[in-house]
Amino acid sequence: MVTEAGFGADCGAEKFVNIKCRVGGMTPSAVVIVATVRALKMHGGAFEFKPGRKPPMDEIVKPNMAALRAGCANLAKHIENMGKMGLPVVVAINVFPDDTAEELKALQEEALAAGAKAAVETRVHGEGGPGGADLAEAVVEVCAHDNDFRFLYPLDAPIKEKIETIATEIYGAGAVDYSAIAERKIRQFTEQGLDNLPICMAKTHLSLSHDPDLKGRPEGFTLPIRDIRPSLGAGFLYPLCGEMQTMPGLPTRPAAVDVDIDENGITVGLF
Repeated sequence: MVTEAGFGADCGAEKFVNIKCRVGGMTPSAVVIVATVRALKMHGGAFEFKPGRKPPMDEIVKPNMAALRAGCANLAKHIENMGKMGLPVVVAINVFPDDTAEELKALQEEALAAGAKAAVETRVHGEGGPGGADLAEAVVEVCAHDNDFRFLYPLDAPIKEKIETIATEIYGAGAVDYSAIAERKIRQFTEQGLDNLPICMAKTHLSLSHDPDLKGRPEGFTLPIRDIRPSLGAGFLYPLCGEMQTMPGLPTRPAAVDVDIDENGITVGLF
């Protein structure tokens, strides 16, 4: 079975492992982390990206090896996070037409140096199934070997201990700050016997931290927990990190506004 766990090893994969796999009794064989040259250059400071405000395309596609190498610290952390749960990683390098051979080679080198079992270029978007054959073969190869799968925390740990384990081990935080509301909720849930539930952190996917503007691999920051709410039907507690909203927000300028068809019948504005 192949499944998509969600945004990154800090959000989707951590929740998949510590909630879904625990409840479902599943043991993953391997993890595929999708990486792009563009995203890692952004994490390395080559350009700024914020939802609803796209940087100029020439900034995105311009080769910048220094920014790419620096941004690979973000990828390295995601690989490291999966290692904390005993899972081997295959990095799928999602190739764009403007990626250079030098950039793709550098990304592959950085991924392998960070501990990935394989780092494979994929061109499924342009070539269909054949463009993903090498990736499929690499995943099958890695899955053929045993791993050391384990959960990040025990369910019987106190609520704060579980939150702080995720914050420090997965996000790279140096400390956790609880609001008065969060402190009260922790006492309440503990008294109600809900402290043995897993934790589903509500956090931005745009950064390893709670702050979408902190790119790369931020370390030593203080993670603010402003509230903690129960989702008893699903079976977890979810802390709200920083200004994170509980409902998806839409940009002031939808991406569809920039999509069009040019005079040659080619769709433009998708990327």
